[in-house]
Amino acid sequence: MKNYASNASRRRYRSSEPKQVHRPRLTPKPLEKPLDGAFGALIPAVQQAIALEGYVTPTPIQEKSIPHLVEGRDLLGTAQTGTGKTAAFTLPLLQRLSRHKTRPRRGTPRALILAPTRELAAQIGDSVLTYGKYLNLHHFVIFGGVKQYSQVKALNRGVDILVATPGRLLDLMSQGFIHLDEVEVFILDEVDRMLDMGFIHDINKVLEEIPDTRQTLFFSATMAPKMELLAKTMVKDPVRITIEPDKPTLDSITQKVLFVDKGNKDSLLASMLDDRKVKKAIIFTQMKHTANKVSKKLAALGIKATAIHGNKSQAMRTRALDGFKKGHYRVLVATDVAARGLDVDDITHVFNYDLPVESETYVHRIGRTARAGSEGDAISFCTSEDRSYLREIEKLLGSQVPADMHHAYHSEEASKSLKPAPKNFGRGSSAPKGSWNNTSRSGGGRSGGSRRNGGRRGGRSQGSSNANRSGGRRQQNSY
Repeated sequence: MKNYASNASRRRYRSSEPKQVHRPRLTPKPLEKPLDGAFGALIPAVQQAIALEGYVTPTPIQEKSIPHLVEGRDLLGTAQTGTGKTAAFTLPLLQRLSRHKTRPRRGTPRALILAPTRELAAQIGDSVLTYGKYLNLHHFVIFGGVKQYSQVKALNRGVDILVATPGRLLDLMSQGFIHLDEVEVFILDEVDRMLDMGFIHDINKVLEEIPDTRQTLFFSATMAPKMELLAKTMVKDPVRITIEPDKPTLDSITQKVLFVDKGNKDSLLASMLDDRKVKKAIIFTQMKHTANKVSKKLAALGIKATAIHGNKSQAMRTRALDGFKKGHYRVLVATDVAARGLDVDDITHVFNYDLPVESETYVHRIGRTARAGSEGDAISFCTSEDRSYLREIEKLLGSQVPADMHHAYHSEEASKSLKPAPKNFGRGSSAPKGSWNNTSRSGGGRSGGSRRNGGRRGGRSQGSSNANRSGGRRQQNSY
């Protein structure tokens, strides 16, 4: 048992752990107005939870996905960020499990949802809680970066739905705390991001443990050829749904690029934040130390700001994100760890302090604004070194990002630069992002944990290591 030096340290430890929510059974009230489209095909308990959130009409991805998922079909879904993919798979999942209710067994979930980051896993858990409030189903979220004690305790009580990041999932599987032989529904969310982070081997290990007879859902913002190949190994006779594949940005986002010398970025940012229209903003940087630097400079100017990135502990990341959502901070400075899975409805502006290395990441970054039907602004700073990144972004978009040449820090040199991109800038490994053979991460010694390879249920795998038990942090160094 962990020894605590003080009550304060005990509180810090407990606050860093995911919580299993116990709630009394509630009875849904009759709907005052029937819900539209695919929502109308759901059971009353789920419909009432949807209505309480103020939703009446499903989004396109929800309208096309829900009927097939209710029928039990496998599905490959592609839709741009902010289109409601999480609810598209959460709603029919809750309906399926509630119609065939069984008492969850110790460490044996009936549904498994994999997500690439802690923040996205937590967001999915929130959706399960919100839409399942009238259902007697238990769920839990597990991820690395925190102690495993409370996670193991919750698993031992039994969960119907397990939301997990791959690293911590495999870690607890290797220790015998999680068994996947009764999984009925397997969902992978933001698969393109998982491949970017090198999780392909972890996904394959999970596939070895779950039953062949299952419903499999595969959601992603993009669908590259390598993902098509991966999908074919997972799904059976799937429904293929694509929403606006040729329009990667939301029409409600006003985009703008400002050319600036590197040494003037901070002054330009400060001048932009003086605008009263910037009520709540995310600022994206490439590197973790840059995020810290920008956050401190803004705080020195009297701007309430906090930073979030992969070097922060989970407790610190949770406090920063909660403070941003509640309005304690006006600005969140983040690396691409927050480019997906961050669902805050009232973000008015996104600033790209550094342009992203991968052009697709630009789309995910700016998608943090203009959510829930609102409008937003995406403002990018471009130096001479970034000019090649901007060209790749515009190639992806199929059009030029409008440029503001009239600000006080405009750099003509940056606007006309032909410099190539710096080699490996913002990357933690020389291996290409998305490589299936990326070996820059730790944790390759888990194969002994498979029960099919001789592991004992409830026992510790011979292949488990202290490194594997330390929290399963799987993110690239640049985040």
